[in-house]
Amino acid sequence: MLDMDPDLARRLFEEGATLVLLGVPQGTELGIDCKSWQVGPRFKGVKMIPPGLHFLSFCSANSPSCGGEIGPKSGLFLNLKSKEILVAHWDPKEEDLDFSASKNDEEVNRIRDTLRELDPYLGPYPYEVMRKWVSLTDQISQELAVNLQPLSGRVCAFSDVIPELQLRHTKDRAEQPRNDTACQSMREGLDRLPKMKQREGTELRFSVIPEKNYPPGASPAEITRCSMDLSYSLETVLKKSYPDQPINLLGELQFAFVCFLVGNVYEGFEHWKRLMALLCRSEEAMRKRKELYLGLITVLYHQLGEVPPDFFVDIVSQSNFLTSTLQDFFQFATGPGVDSTLGKKAEKFKAHLTKKFCWDFDADLDDCAPVVVELPEGVTVD
Repeated sequence: MLDMDPDLARRLFEEGATLVLLGVPQGTELGIDCKSWQVGPRFKGVKMIPPGLHFLSFCSANSPSCGGEIGPKSGLFLNLKSKEILVAHWDPKEEDLDFSASKNDEEVNRIRDTLRELDPYLGPYPYEVMRKWVSLTDQISQELAVNLQPLSGRVCAFSDVIPELQLRHTKDRAEQPRNDTACQSMREGLDRLPKMKQREGTELRFSVIPEKNYPPGASPAEITRCSMDLSYSLETVLKKSYPDQPINLLGELQFAFVCFLVGNVYEGFEHWKRLMALLCRSEEAMRKRKELYLGLITVLYHQLGEVPPDFFVDIVSQSNFLTSTLQDFFQFATGPGVDSTLGKKAEKFKAHLTKKFCWDFDADLDDCAPVVVELPEGVTVD
């Protein structure tokens, strides 16, 4: 815990928001933003929370007598106001926090009147991570967080999946592949597994990136150009998702990254990679959207500075995605027609990453090989 002047602590207690979390079992792993703890027997919530966007996460745990294993992480984004009090009760059946008490004004006022007595049971917000959290989420507005998180309101590390076919009747089950004989191959075994889908309302609602990165009716030359410069795909995403506020795409990039880094949601990392490729390989867009790309460098500076060092080792070993993507970005951002302010900032960022991670962005690209593109149906090249 950060050492804090008593007067400052008192002011933060009076002005900050409070999460009153009742009945959370001892041993539960609970976190807010970039910090987490195991809950003790006296825990009843978190105090002195600065106003703004926060991510509350929790993992239920078995009792020590049953092994003490920690379950998958769940969490939710909260936009807290100064002096706000939210009350939640632990639901042991669902292993989740039920915030319905926060809608009961009588209970909230009762808690507010007894907040001083409750103070010894409230853990202070970890101010030592506040700067990190703000740097990772400063582009995420309350509206954007609401629009991107699942309709269920919960961000879960493990997908809640159900069979695509419910097979409620014996006749339906009889038509499916039998599982009472040995499989002759891995493919046969995979084919026998039931097809699963994510339960409706639990999906993260990210922007959809077009499968085809060229416009309808494009000529072979246009297809090749759009495959090398992804500006058409980027503009399509911006037009559909953020026509009035293109900068919100950086908020989505931050949201995806935080879902992975703090929420342990692998889908967040996959979407972050897709957005990275889209933004970093859009040469024409860099000439037109200076502010978006100046903001991108700032976002990436904080993201790449806060993840564990071995995180990059894994990425580099997997097709060198990050370094090759950034290599394209630096090549385009310092090319002809790009605003000089953006070019200079890109050069400084490149030097920073080279020094920090010893990455070589000037090595020869494997991408010099011909680009193989998919032609539209019915189009042939003589």
